[in-house]
Amino acid sequence: MTTDASGCAKKSRGRPKVFDREAALDKAMALFWQHGYEATSLAHLVEATGAKAPTLYAEFTNKEGLFRAVLDRYISRFAEKQEALLFDDSKRVEEALESYCTEVAACFTSTDTPAGCFIITTSAALAASSEEIASAIKARHAQREETLLRFFEQRQARGELPASCNISMLVRFVSCMLHGMSVSAREGAKCNELREIIQTLMRLWPQLVQA
Repeated sequence: MTTDASGCAKKSRGRPKVFDREAALDKAMALFWQHGYEATSLAHLVEATGAKAPTLYAEFTNKEGLFRAVLDRYISRFAEKQEALLFDDSKRVEEALESYCTEVAACFTSTDTPAGCFIITTSAALAASSEEIASAIKARHAQREETLLRFFEQRQARGELPASCNISMLVRFVSCMLHGMSVSAREGAKCNELREIIQTLMRLWPQLVQA
């Protein structure tokens, strides 16, 4: 009788929970996004994800491996969606750029994620000891600028931008604007305030493309 009852009790416990990789990455992303790479410990990640340390090690090797996976997750969830708006051929160059910047502003101020840009806020708190992580983030920064450059070059080739337009200057201008928007969002700026900055860009657009 006792043995049967014990057997039933063991069966009632059910199967062990399956590790949900995407859910764990999203929870880890929120921590890195809010606190930065250095300040986020493995203990914090274990607590946030609900996974045991051996599980995280088995899946990602170490904290650096987890961060790299989080960076890929951020790109697929947010950055790729934003950048796709640039290459909407149904919109004029300034319309596509405005759509892109507006989507970025919405991401920076969303209540579903920490404020600002994940990449910018994470890189701001990196220590000198995190050279490999710093290199990965720097490469992603460069990728954003390369995407903007490719967008402007394509539109210039189609005749939407003057041949004399300084494309490199445009890329730097927009990149600096996005960086400033991220900082403002971290300091509490709302989406409508960031959109006012974007509207200023649109008003300046005729002068910028002639510069």
